[in-house]
Amino acid sequence: MTRRRRSSGRGHGWWRSRGPRTRSGRWSTPSGCAGSRTTPARSPGVDAVHYAAHEPIDVRQIDADVLICSPYKFCGPLGRRFETGTLPYELLAGFNATIDYLDSIGGFDAIVPYERSLGDRFLAGISDAVSVYGLPGMEGRVPTFLINVAGVPAPEVAVRLAEQSMGVWAHDSWYSLDLYRRLGYDDQAVRLGFIHYNTIDEVDRLVGALPG
Repeated sequence: MTRRRRSSGRGHGWWRSRGPRTRSGRWSTPSGCAGSRTTPARSPGVDAVHYAAHEPIDVRQIDADVLICSPYKFCGPLGRRFETGTLPYELLAGFNATIDYLDSIGGFDAIVPYERSLGDRFLAGISDAVSVYGLPGMEGRVPTFLINVAGVPAPEVAVRLAEQSMGVWAHDSWYSLDLYRRLGYDDQAVRLGFIHYNTIDEVDRLVGALPG
């Protein structure tokens, strides 16, 4: 079978669907399931929780009134709530340690090209039986991928990889209703991804373990 690369789309759906009762809107970038960066024309709120782990954020360039993320995505502590009352000093200490750790490995100047190289290796290594939903290359995306394998249900792909100590997930909408209809798969798809502490050998092992 031919490997399919489907576009994730960069439309401004929430902006088109706003009505007279709309008071605010939120835009997630990049897609938490397909990894494609999204660029709304204007958004009062941006959920950058999946972006902060992979690339530096320029809030002025994004031009949002509010941008939020959580340190747990980039090896830090898990935030609890917006109104914290007494400051969570243990979380702040963990956050400071997280920034020190990221700086110690070269910061995003080192992380971004390395992660992109992992993504490029994955895309170059998969067989034609693997369908990748989203942008076809690493330009405009982070190394998070939504895939299906021809002839193998997504939950079975996840189970087979789990048996080889590789954790991925199978789901239908990924908290984005009708996603599977928009991207063209019938039921569920597998989400997988790489981050700065993954290795080239781990990418190759995953590629080799995919059915098909």
